[in-house]
Amino acid sequence: MTAAVLDPLIDGMTIRRVLPLHESSRRLRALSPDSPRVHGVAVMADVSRRRWWALDSVTSGRLAAMFESAADELGDRRAAAQQLAATFTHAVLGRAVTLFVLEGRAWDAGPGNLWMHIDSEGSIDWAAVVDPTLRVLPDDPATTGVVRLPNELALATWTAHRCHRSLEPIFDGLHHLSRGSLTPAAMWQMVGSAVVITATQVPMLTGSGEVTCMRRGQAVLDALSGFGLPVRALRRAG
Repeated sequence: MTAAVLDPLIDGMTIRRVLPLHESSRRLRALSPDSPRVHGVAVMADVSRRRWWALDSVTSGRLAAMFESAADELGDRRAAAQQLAATFTHAVLGRAVTLFVLEGRAWDAGPGNLWMHIDSEGSIDWAAVVDPTLRVLPDDPATTGVVRLPNELALATWTAHRCHRSLEPIFDGLHHLSRGSLTPAAMWQMVGSAVVITATQVPMLTGSGEVTCMRRGQAVLDALSGFGLPVRALRRAG
């Protein structure tokens, strides 16, 4: 078994009241103990704001700066857009879908609630929420810090909607910055792949729940498709 890595940011959190989100995030960190920030989120009230910024501020110049830095490093504007699209897909949707398929819970991944943390090189390495309230299924054991939705379909649709609201302006910005070389449709197909990969990997990491995880992943894909987003690969003519 891989030993858990001591992470100074996680160890430095000041949690005054343990909420269901804290408990879920602890279990998500256990999925990748050697890289505990890969899954889950922090609560902004628990951390110092150094190197944190609100996701909904990214399109006011920050995205352009991140893009130009990546383009200079890679020497390819399309590759830079792909890299950033993948980064934001995981930060916004990948983390949220991991919790949904694993526990039938979801935090608010919408604009205004998500914050991003960057490392010393300016890369996103963690995420946090302002409002830690979870949306959960009717039979969830939590008694506080949650809002119950009527069923799994409603929770999948809400999760997909909030992720859509956050990712759409970012993808539009990357399309413009890449000078049209990477389309929003291509980025949404990356999102679809991320959902499928997440729903496949979670049972491999936990050893159980394959049918449930795949059903929940498909529900998220169905919801995104219902919003008119091309998250499933397009058929090629010929």
